[in-house]
Amino acid sequence: MRVFNSITTFQSPKKTVVTIGTFDGVHIGHRKILSRVLRDASELDCESVVLTFFPHPRMVLQGNDGIKLLNTIAEKELLLKEAGLENLIVHPFDKDFANLSAREFVEDVLVKKLRVQKIIIGHDHRFGKNRDAGIDDLILFGEEFGFEVEQIPVHEIDDVAVSSTKIRHALNEGKMDLANDYLGYPYLLTGTVVKGRQLGRTIGFPTANLQIEESYKLIPKNGVYVAQSKIDGQTVNGMLSIGTNPTVGGKDLSIEIYYLDFNADLYGKNLLISILHFIRDEDKYDSIDLLKTAIENDKAATLAFLRK
Repeated sequence: MRVFNSITTFQSPKKTVVTIGTFDGVHIGHRKILSRVLRDASELDCESVVLTFFPHPRMVLQGNDGIKLLNTIAEKELLLKEAGLENLIVHPFDKDFANLSAREFVEDVLVKKLRVQKIIIGHDHRFGKNRDAGIDDLILFGEEFGFEVEQIPVHEIDDVAVSSTKIRHALNEGKMDLANDYLGYPYLLTGTVVKGRQLGRTIGFPTANLQIEESYKLIPKNGVYVAQSKIDGQTVNGMLSIGTNPTVGGKDLSIEIYYLDFNADLYGKNLLISILHFIRDEDKYDSIDLLKTAIENDKAATLAFLRK
Protein backbone atom coordinates (compact mmCIF):
# COMPACT_ATOMS: atom_id res chain seq x y z
CA MET A 1 0.00 0.00 0.00
CA ARG A 2 1.29 3.45 -0.91
CA VAL A 3 0.82 6.15 1.71
CA PHE A 4 0.60 9.86 0.85
CA ASN A 5 0.68 12.65 3.43
CA SER A 6 -1.22 15.06 1.20
CA ILE A 7 -3.58 15.03 -1.75
CA THR A 8 -1.04 17.17 -3.60
CA THR A 9 1.56 14.38 -3.64
CA PHE A 10 -0.81 11.66 -4.89
CA GLN A 11 -0.15 10.22 -8.31
CA SER A 12 -1.70 7.25 -10.06
CA PRO A 13 -1.20 5.76 -13.51
CA LYS A 14 -4.88 4.77 -13.53
CA LYS A 15 -8.19 6.30 -12.62
CA THR A 16 -9.39 5.59 -9.11
CA VAL A 17 -12.22 4.18 -7.02
CA VAL A 18 -12.32 6.37 -3.93
CA THR A 19 -13.91 6.35 -0.51
CA ILE A 20 -13.66 9.20 1.98
CA GLY A 21 -13.95 9.32 5.75
CA THR A 22 -12.16 9.29 9.08
CA PHE A 23 -12.47 5.47 9.31
CA ASP A 24 -11.71 5.58 13.03
CA GLY A 25 -11.35 2.00 14.16
CA VAL A 26 -11.51 0.52 10.63
CA HIS A 27 -14.33 -1.56 12.11
CA ILE A 28 -16.62 -4.12 10.49
CA GLY A 29 -18.97 -1.43 9.20
CA HIS A 30 -16.07 0.36 7.51
CA ARG A 31 -14.90 -2.92 6.03
CA LYS A 32 -18.14 -3.30 4.10
CA ILE A 33 -17.33 -0.05 2.32
CA LEU A 34 -13.68 -1.01 1.81
CA SER A 35 -14.56 -4.39 0.32
CA ARG A 36 -16.85 -2.65 -2.18
CA VAL A 37 -14.03 -0.26 -3.12
CA LEU A 38 -11.64 -3.15 -3.69
CA ARG A 39 -14.16 -5.11 -5.74
CA ASP A 40 -15.07 -2.19 -8.00
CA ALA A 41 -11.45 -1.07 -8.44
CA SER A 42 -10.63 -4.55 -9.70
CA GLU A 43 -13.65 -4.68 -12.04
CA LEU A 44 -13.02 -1.18 -13.45
CA ASP A 45 -9.23 -1.62 -13.73
CA CYS A 46 -8.74 1.31 -11.37
CA GLU A 47 -6.69 1.83 -8.23
CA SER A 48 -8.34 1.76 -4.80
CA VAL A 49 -7.97 4.91 -2.71
CA VAL A 50 -8.93 5.82 0.84
CA LEU A 51 -8.89 9.55 1.55
CA THR A 52 -8.80 10.28 5.26
CA PHE A 53 -7.76 13.25 7.37
CA PHE A 54 -5.60 14.20 10.31
CA PRO A 55 -6.23 15.88 12.67
CA HIS A 56 -9.77 14.54 13.00
CA PRO A 57 -12.09 17.24 11.58
CA ARG A 58 -13.85 17.63 14.94
CA MET A 59 -10.51 18.52 16.55
CA VAL A 60 -10.19 21.44 14.12
CA LEU A 61 -13.78 22.60 13.72
CA GLN A 62 -14.77 22.24 17.38
CA GLY A 63 -11.51 23.39 18.94
CA ASN A 64 -10.15 19.98 20.01
CA ASP A 65 -13.19 18.97 22.03
CA GLY A 66 -11.36 16.12 23.76
CA ILE A 67 -12.43 13.41 21.33
CA LYS A 68 -10.50 10.20 21.80
CA LEU A 69 -9.75 8.11 18.72
CA LEU A 70 -9.63 4.34 18.36
CA ASN A 71 -6.56 4.35 16.11
CA THR A 72 -3.34 6.26 15.83
CA ILE A 73 -2.36 7.09 12.27
CA ALA A 74 0.16 4.23 12.28
CA GLU A 75 -2.47 1.74 13.48
CA LYS A 76 -4.97 2.91 10.87
CA GLU A 77 -2.31 2.54 8.19
CA LEU A 78 -1.59 -1.03 9.34
CA LEU A 79 -5.28 -1.99 9.33
CA LEU A 80 -5.96 -0.52 5.89
CA LYS A 81 -2.91 -2.25 4.49
CA GLU A 82 -4.14 -5.56 5.90
CA ALA A 83 -7.53 -4.89 4.26
CA GLY A 84 -5.80 -4.81 0.86
CA LEU A 85 -6.04 -1.12 -0.06
CA GLU A 86 -3.60 0.12 -2.69
CA ASN A 87 -3.46 3.80 -1.72
CA LEU A 88 -3.98 5.72 1.51
CA ILE A 89 -4.01 9.52 1.54
CA VAL A 90 -3.81 11.12 4.99
CA HIS A 91 -4.51 14.75 4.18
CA PRO A 92 -3.85 17.50 6.75
CA PHE A 93 -7.24 18.84 7.84
CA ASP A 94 -7.23 22.56 8.58
CA LYS A 95 -9.63 25.47 8.33
CA ASP A 96 -8.54 26.30 4.76
CA PHE A 97 -9.44 22.78 3.65
CA ALA A 98 -12.69 22.93 5.63
CA ASN A 99 -13.61 26.12 3.76
CA LEU A 100 -13.45 24.51 0.32
CA SER A 101 -16.86 24.69 -1.33
CA ALA A 102 -18.45 21.44 -2.45
CA ARG A 103 -17.68 22.30 -6.08
CA GLU A 104 -14.05 23.15 -5.29
CA PHE A 105 -13.65 19.88 -3.43
CA VAL A 106 -15.13 17.82 -6.24
CA GLU A 107 -13.38 19.59 -9.11
CA ASP A 108 -9.97 20.25 -7.54
CA VAL A 109 -9.62 17.18 -5.32
CA LEU A 110 -11.73 14.33 -6.70
CA VAL A 111 -11.51 15.08 -10.42
CA LYS A 112 -8.15 16.80 -10.95
CA LYS A 113 -6.02 15.26 -8.19
CA LEU A 114 -7.53 11.81 -7.67
CA ARG A 115 -8.87 11.23 -11.21
CA VAL A 116 -11.93 9.59 -9.73
CA GLN A 117 -13.84 7.04 -11.79
CA LYS A 118 -16.17 6.06 -8.97
CA ILE A 119 -16.74 7.20 -5.41
CA ILE A 120 -18.28 4.96 -2.76
CA ILE A 121 -19.56 6.57 0.43
CA GLY A 122 -21.58 5.77 3.52
CA HIS A 123 -25.20 6.79 3.89
CA ASP A 124 -24.55 9.93 5.97
CA HIS A 125 -21.63 11.44 4.06
CA ARG A 126 -21.52 15.25 3.96
CA PHE A 127 -18.86 17.41 2.33
CA GLY A 128 -17.92 20.97 1.39
CA LYS A 129 -17.90 24.10 3.53
CA ASN A 130 -20.17 23.71 6.58
CA ARG A 131 -20.88 20.16 5.33
CA ASP A 132 -23.52 21.71 3.09
CA ALA A 133 -23.50 19.07 0.34
CA GLY A 134 -24.76 15.50 0.45
CA ILE A 135 -25.41 12.50 -1.76
CA ASP A 136 -27.80 14.26 -4.16
CA ASP A 137 -25.24 17.00 -4.81
CA LEU A 138 -22.50 14.43 -5.32
CA ILE A 139 -24.61 12.55 -7.89
CA LEU A 140 -25.15 15.80 -9.83
CA PHE A 141 -21.41 16.51 -9.75
CA GLY A 142 -20.79 12.97 -10.97
CA GLU A 143 -23.06 13.54 -13.95
CA GLU A 144 -21.27 16.82 -14.70
CA PHE A 145 -17.71 15.51 -14.39
CA GLY A 146 -18.22 11.93 -15.53
CA PHE A 147 -17.76 9.80 -12.43
CA GLU A 148 -20.05 7.26 -10.80
CA VAL A 149 -21.42 7.62 -7.28
CA GLU A 150 -22.50 4.72 -5.07
CA GLN A 151 -23.94 5.14 -1.61
CA ILE A 152 -23.86 2.12 0.68
CA PRO A 153 -27.49 1.66 1.80
CA VAL A 154 -28.15 2.45 5.44
CA HIS A 155 -29.40 -1.06 6.19
CA GLU A 156 -26.12 -2.62 5.01
CA ILE A 157 -24.20 -0.69 7.65
CA ASP A 158 -26.89 -0.73 10.33
CA ASP A 159 -27.37 -4.47 10.16
CA VAL A 160 -24.00 -4.89 11.81
CA ALA A 161 -25.15 -2.44 14.53
CA VAL A 162 -21.74 -0.88 14.90
CA SER A 163 -20.24 2.58 15.06
CA SER A 164 -17.00 4.10 16.35
CA THR A 165 -19.04 5.75 19.12
CA LYS A 166 -20.41 2.40 20.31
CA ILE A 167 -16.88 0.98 20.36
CA ARG A 168 -15.61 3.91 22.43
CA HIS A 169 -18.42 3.36 24.95
CA ALA A 170 -17.63 -0.36 25.16
CA LEU A 171 -13.92 0.32 25.79
CA ASN A 172 -14.69 2.93 28.44
CA GLU A 173 -16.87 0.36 30.23
CA GLY A 174 -14.33 -2.47 30.00
CA LYS A 175 -16.52 -4.44 27.58
CA MET A 176 -13.52 -5.64 25.59
CA ASP A 177 -15.21 -8.68 24.04
CA LEU A 178 -18.01 -6.48 22.66
CA ALA A 179 -15.57 -3.85 21.39
CA ASN A 180 -13.49 -6.50 19.63
CA ASP A 181 -16.61 -8.01 18.05
CA TYR A 182 -17.49 -4.58 16.64
CA LEU A 183 -13.94 -3.96 15.45
CA GLY A 184 -13.43 -7.37 13.89
CA TYR A 185 -9.98 -7.59 15.51
CA PRO A 186 -8.48 -7.12 19.00
CA TYR A 187 -8.16 -3.50 20.10
CA LEU A 188 -4.64 -2.16 19.63
CA LEU A 189 -2.26 -0.11 21.72
CA THR A 190 1.07 1.04 20.29
CA GLY A 191 3.88 2.59 22.26
CA THR A 192 7.51 2.60 23.33
CA VAL A 193 8.84 0.65 26.31
CA VAL A 194 10.24 3.01 28.97
CA LYS A 195 11.58 2.53 32.48
CA GLY A 196 8.91 2.45 35.18
CA ARG A 197 9.04 2.04 38.97
CA GLN A 198 10.25 -1.56 38.51
CA LEU A 199 7.97 -2.81 41.29
CA GLY A 200 6.88 -5.80 39.20
CA ARG A 201 10.31 -7.39 39.11
CA THR A 202 10.52 -7.29 42.93
CA ILE A 203 7.41 -9.49 43.23
CA GLY A 204 8.18 -11.85 40.36
CA PHE A 205 6.20 -10.14 37.61
CA PRO A 206 8.56 -7.88 35.63
CA THR A 207 6.56 -5.64 33.32
CA ALA A 208 7.27 -3.56 30.24
CA ASN A 209 5.95 -0.02 30.73
CA LEU A 210 4.36 1.43 27.63
CA GLN A 211 4.51 5.11 26.75
CA ILE A 212 1.92 6.20 24.20
CA GLU A 213 2.83 9.48 22.56
CA GLU A 214 -0.53 10.21 20.94
CA SER A 215 -2.62 12.03 23.53
CA TYR A 216 -5.75 11.51 21.42
CA LYS A 217 -5.55 7.70 21.61
CA LEU A 218 -8.38 6.13 23.62
CA ILE A 219 -7.07 4.06 26.52
CA PRO A 220 -9.57 1.44 27.76
CA LYS A 221 -10.99 1.41 31.27
CA ASN A 222 -8.52 0.87 34.12
CA GLY A 223 -8.11 -2.79 34.88
CA VAL A 224 -6.32 -6.01 33.96
CA TYR A 225 -6.57 -7.57 30.52
CA VAL A 226 -5.37 -10.57 28.53
CA ALA A 227 -3.08 -9.25 25.82
CA GLN A 228 -0.77 -10.41 23.07
CA SER A 229 2.14 -9.07 21.04
CA LYS A 230 4.29 -10.24 18.19
CA ILE A 231 7.92 -9.65 19.19
CA ASP A 232 10.66 -10.43 16.67
CA GLY A 233 8.26 -12.72 14.84
CA GLN A 234 7.20 -14.58 17.99
CA THR A 235 3.64 -14.40 19.33
CA VAL A 236 3.83 -13.70 23.07
CA ASN A 237 0.87 -13.73 25.46
CA GLY A 238 0.64 -11.59 28.53
CA MET A 239 -1.34 -9.62 31.11
CA LEU A 240 -1.88 -5.92 30.54
CA SER A 241 -2.46 -3.57 33.46
CA ILE A 242 -3.96 -0.11 32.94
CA GLY A 243 -4.24 2.12 35.99
CA THR A 244 -2.53 4.18 38.65
CA ASN A 245 -1.09 1.41 40.89
CA PRO A 246 -3.08 2.57 43.95
CA THR A 247 -1.63 -0.16 46.21
CA VAL A 248 1.77 1.58 46.10
CA GLY A 249 0.38 5.12 46.14
CA GLY A 250 0.54 5.74 42.43
CA LYS A 251 -1.31 8.68 40.92
CA ASP A 252 -0.32 8.85 37.24
CA LEU A 253 -1.76 6.48 34.66
CA SER A 254 0.55 3.65 33.72
CA ILE A 255 0.20 1.00 31.04
CA GLU A 256 2.32 -2.07 31.64
CA ILE A 257 2.41 -5.61 30.36
CA TYR A 258 3.78 -8.79 31.88
CA TYR A 259 4.62 -11.34 29.19
CA LEU A 260 4.24 -15.05 29.99
CA ASP A 261 7.24 -17.29 29.34
CA PHE A 262 9.26 -14.49 27.78
CA ASN A 263 12.41 -12.76 28.90
CA ALA A 264 14.17 -10.10 26.85
CA ASP A 265 15.34 -6.51 27.16
CA LEU A 266 12.52 -4.46 25.63
CA TYR A 267 13.62 -0.95 26.65
CA GLY A 268 13.27 1.45 23.75
CA LYS A 269 11.36 -1.09 21.67
CA ASN A 270 8.12 -0.14 19.94
CA LEU A 271 5.37 -2.60 20.86
CA LEU A 272 2.02 -3.31 19.24
CA ILE A 273 -0.30 -4.83 21.85
CA SER A 274 -3.55 -6.59 20.98
CA ILE A 275 -6.01 -6.57 23.90
CA LEU A 276 -7.98 -9.81 23.91
CA HIS A 277 -10.14 -9.86 27.03
CA PHE A 278 -11.00 -7.95 30.22
CA ILE A 279 -10.19 -9.80 33.46
CA ARG A 280 -11.04 -7.39 36.28
CA ASP A 281 -11.17 -3.79 37.47
CA GLU A 282 -8.16 -2.15 39.06
CA ASP A 283 -8.21 -2.53 42.85
CA LYS A 284 -6.26 -1.26 45.85
CA TYR A 285 -4.82 -3.92 48.17
CA ASP A 286 -3.80 -3.60 51.81
CA SER A 287 -0.39 -5.17 51.26
CA ILE A 288 2.10 -6.13 48.56
CA ASP A 289 1.47 -9.80 49.40
CA LEU A 290 -2.24 -9.39 48.64
CA LEU A 291 -1.36 -7.62 45.40
CA LYS A 292 0.92 -10.50 44.45
CA THR A 293 -1.87 -13.00 45.17
CA ALA A 294 -4.23 -10.99 42.95
CA ILE A 295 -1.69 -11.02 40.13
CA GLU A 296 -1.28 -14.80 40.52
CA ASN A 297 -5.06 -15.10 40.14
CA ASP A 298 -4.91 -12.84 37.07
CA LYS A 299 -2.30 -15.14 35.56
CA ALA A 300 -4.53 -18.16 36.17
CA ALA A 301 -7.47 -16.34 34.55
CA THR A 302 -5.26 -15.40 31.60
CA LEU A 303 -4.12 -18.97 31.04
CA ALA A 304 -7.71 -20.21 31.32
CA PHE A 305 -8.83 -17.71 28.68
CA LEU A 306 -5.97 -18.64 26.34
CA ARG A 307 -6.77 -22.33 26.69
CA LYS A 308 -10.30 -21.63 25.43
